Amino acid sequence: MTQDSMKAVVYHGPGNKSLDTVPMPKVQKPTDAVVKIVKTTICGTDLHILKGDVPAVTEGRILGHEGVGIIESVGDAVSNFKPGDRVLISCITSCGKCEYCKQQMYSHCEDGGWILGHLIDGTQAEYVRIPHADNSLYPIPAGSDEEALVMLSDILPTGHEIGVLYGAVKPGDTVAIVGAGPVGMGALLTAQFYSPAKIIMVDLDDGRLEMAKTFGATDLINSGSGDTVAQIMAHTKDGVDVAIEAVGIPHTFDICQKVVRPGGHIANVGVHGTKVDLQIQDLWIKNITLTTGLVNTNTTPMLLKTVTSGKLQPERLISHRFSFDDFMGAYEVFGNASRENAMKVIINND
Repeated sequence: MTQDSMKAVVYHGPGNKSLDTVPMPKVQKPTDAVVKIVKTTICGTDLHILKGDVPAVTEGRILGHEGVGIIESVGDAVSNFKPGDRVLISCITSCGKCEYCKQQMYSHCEDGGWILGHLIDGTQAEYVRIPHADNSLYPIPAGSDEEALVMLSDILPTGHEIGVLYGAVKPGDTVAIVGAGPVGMGALLTAQFYSPAKIIMVDLDDGRLEMAKTFGATDLINSGSGDTVAQIMAHTKDGVDVAIEAVGIPHTFDICQKVVRPGGHIANVGVHGTKVDLQIQDLWIKNITLTTGLVNTNTTPMLLKTVTSGKLQPERLISHRFSFDDFMGAYEVFGNASRENAMKVIINND
């Protein structure tokens, strides 16, 4: 290994990845920063990519879109950061100037959006190039728990924005979250900002359900234990006010459309790799709202304050820690989450 090379997790087509030695990234545009990764993680979206669900990811791409690190170098136009600054990397890159960014729809930035580990090389590397650094990085307050802040790259803002805010959770609501993975847990944690009366957590894994209970879920349903729809409906008068889909498969989407009450919301957060059947013949008369979305990370500054104040404790989601050299071991554990009792894994490059 020389200063011109680094280690990174490289995608080599569906089902094929490896920890390779690759060239170091360099500043390419005046608005770029190069960041030394200190801590990163693996997302369910990375597993979708490895299944071939995201065909825009081409062979040779470095995976990953989450992490914290230290600024190594910056382009001449970067004014908010300097080498040595500790930063949180947003999974969404935003130029801050285009039509979509001006609407805070950073996920559809005309020169960014979700590009890390997707259309450009990502954060599962010792170094990463971050375009539009002034708008795509956040300074880390001194003394912060950096492991906790890794959860702010993606899962917490995704659960909050696409699940809770799009689902319009409000005081007194009954909420069903289908899928107790990291993003479902992010929705569970942030739904409590809005004082719902009930949060029903649905998953196949009893270990994850028990964890959800410690995070504030009021009711637990194992979806492998009988008629899931009937079990959810038994907790309600005529369905849930908000059904949050946090898996991304047809079965879980179907549960959500069957349990939503008249006037309710279905908030689809899951990454879907195949079509679902929309039961429009049943839903058209129910005045429901169905939302989808890719996280914008416009709530990240607020979430950063709640985490650094201690009011939100996402570090409790971390189940395993690995060294950078054992990145493939981290993938093995995260990819077999039920067997390994894994939630979020942290990979350290300290």
